[in-house]
Amino acid sequence: MTTSEKHQHDAKNESDGNHDGHDHEGGLLGEKTELIFALLAGALVLAGWLCERSEVGPDWLSTALYCTAYIFGGYFTLKEAVDNLRAKRFEIDTLMLVAAAGAAALGKWGEGALLLFLFSLGHSLEHFAMGRARRAIEALAELAPETAIVRRGDKTEEVSVESLQPGDVVLVKPNERLPADGVVTKGTTSVNQAPVTGESVPVDKEPVADARAAIAAFDKAPANNRVFAGTINGAGSIEVMVARLATQSTMARVVQMVSEAEAQRSPTQQFTDKFEKKFVPAVLGLVVLLMFAFAVIDEPFADSFYRAMAVLVAASPCALAISVPSAVLSGVARAGRSGVLVKGGGPLENLGTLTSIAFDKTGTLTEGKPKMTDVVTAPGADEAELLSVVLAVESHSDHPLASALVAGARERLGDKLQQISANDVKSITGRGIEADVGGEKVYVAKPILFTELSVGAVPEALASANEKLVGDGRTTMIVFKGSRYLGVIGVMDTPREVAGEVMTKLRALGIERLIMISGDNQKVADSVARTVGLTEARGDLMPDQKVEEIKRLREAHGKVAMVGDGVNDAPAMANSTVGIAMGAAGSDVALEAADVALMGDDLSQLPFVVGLSRQTSGIIKQNLWVSLGVVAVLIPATIFGLNIGTAVLFHEGSTIIVVVNALRLLAFKDKASA
Repeated sequence: MTTSEKHQHDAKNESDGNHDGHDHEGGLLGEKTELIFALLAGALVLAGWLCERSEVGPDWLSTALYCTAYIFGGYFTLKEAVDNLRAKRFEIDTLMLVAAAGAAALGKWGEGALLLFLFSLGHSLEHFAMGRARRAIEALAELAPETAIVRRGDKTEEVSVESLQPGDVVLVKPNERLPADGVVTKGTTSVNQAPVTGESVPVDKEPVADARAAIAAFDKAPANNRVFAGTINGAGSIEVMVARLATQSTMARVVQMVSEAEAQRSPTQQFTDKFEKKFVPAVLGLVVLLMFAFAVIDEPFADSFYRAMAVLVAASPCALAISVPSAVLSGVARAGRSGVLVKGGGPLENLGTLTSIAFDKTGTLTEGKPKMTDVVTAPGADEAELLSVVLAVESHSDHPLASALVAGARERLGDKLQQISANDVKSITGRGIEADVGGEKVYVAKPILFTELSVGAVPEALASANEKLVGDGRTTMIVFKGSRYLGVIGVMDTPREVAGEVMTKLRALGIERLIMISGDNQKVADSVARTVGLTEARGDLMPDQKVEEIKRLREAHGKVAMVGDGVNDAPAMANSTVGIAMGAAGSDVALEAADVALMGDDLSQLPFVVGLSRQTSGIIKQNLWVSLGVVAVLIPATIFGLNIGTAVLFHEGSTIIVVVNALRLLAFKDKASA
């Protein structure tokens, strides 16, 4: 975050009028000025009380000490109250000043000074704690270096990161942080991408074949060529061609979005805002009535006025105002530190309470790369011959499955690889491929093709094997050569290794329904669902049908999260309660579309963010109970005689408790992964 961005952000907080938006940096004694003033006020209150109790010095000394405590304790409170009144806001600071002034008018200088001391102390500690959470966010912006070494022809020079342009080539030495998003053009290394993606294992990097083309389509550049600003180079020296300006880097955009997320109000915060708007006028009405209690009961006006001021202090919802923002800010900061972008309190809180998550299949639950999983030979056929034929024929095809067949055949053959060639290779649209191998006609095709050819029926044993593979979710191709069936091959987009473990962790966190919505056929969807442990699977869905399915799930189960890549699944994610995109580090579309972005292509981050969200929701509830509970106890207690000093002690104590409770989120550890 740049200095100007920070100022804009702080200004936005202040303009929003949030209780947590005050900024006391740059005071007479630096950012701790308010805390120092509060402690001075406390010392003066203590000195005044000791003089009063021990009757040391003239009668006016204790009053003078209390008055001086008013100055130090009320300085920042008065400053904020004036700013609020200028903005036509009547907030807690103003209520505290009114109560302190009322105490002074009654000659209760000591209690008024104590009120201002405790209020200013609570505020200063609150600002310090909230500043700590904000600094955890702003620290993300400091991960990228300020300068970079750029190659200009045969020379190199050091320039500021802000001056880097797409196409510039920067030199990165071992163990240095990368200055910009880009692609590796020279050298090999491994890069610690944890600051951006949260990946725990360094990722190997190697030079890209065409750097200009790669930076033009940076989102689609291979992961082993692409690097991000703020990540840490390993043991190798590399050269990187810059793909994005510093202000447009993945790290910069994450920091900007996290900062914006702070201003997004969660459902509970919206409730507390509405509650405060009705509660504060009601309290003021009660205070006015209590000021005239002397007209009903036999007591002096001074006693009624004092009671009214005590109720005013007790009922001020300081803790309530800060209880939700402090938890949201800490939760968002903690997520950002682990490579998860959460766009505000709404997604954080909703993810903490929902019990249903829908998943896309391809690239989310699965690797997104088909693999040869099964080879079944026909009676009398040889597996080496079958695979050699497949390798020779499919090497000429550009079909998405062809590369999986070629790679699988090479891997299985090993030393048994037979060098044979295929000629006259032709694609049969929607069916498969035909070719000539050693003068014999060869087909590698879907089973349906062989019902259309005059080559004889598929042997019963081979047909049964094919049906079993299809039932297990495989895409199958039968291999025929000359006049013989050689066998059937099964291909499948295999589930991620961590998928089953992730589903187990999600269940442990209270997620009851784990649903797949996929465009693949139902048998494939069912197979993957069984393998990874989902509760439901919906296959054969077009993009618009995925949207309808999400709407149906929301109607049936309330809140539903949708996990996908943030690109093809954007419509379904937009209609879910919380849209979660995976692998968003290099995708602008995913960063924009998602409510929660897992920066790394790592499904195991999902239990972490769900666990963090649930912890955040729990802390928000705890804070609400504390803040509302203290007010509920203090109001009747002050009506029946509790003095201002004790009331403000509990009042400010509850404020500090809810902030410290919220800060526990900064130390959150994923228990499900422990």
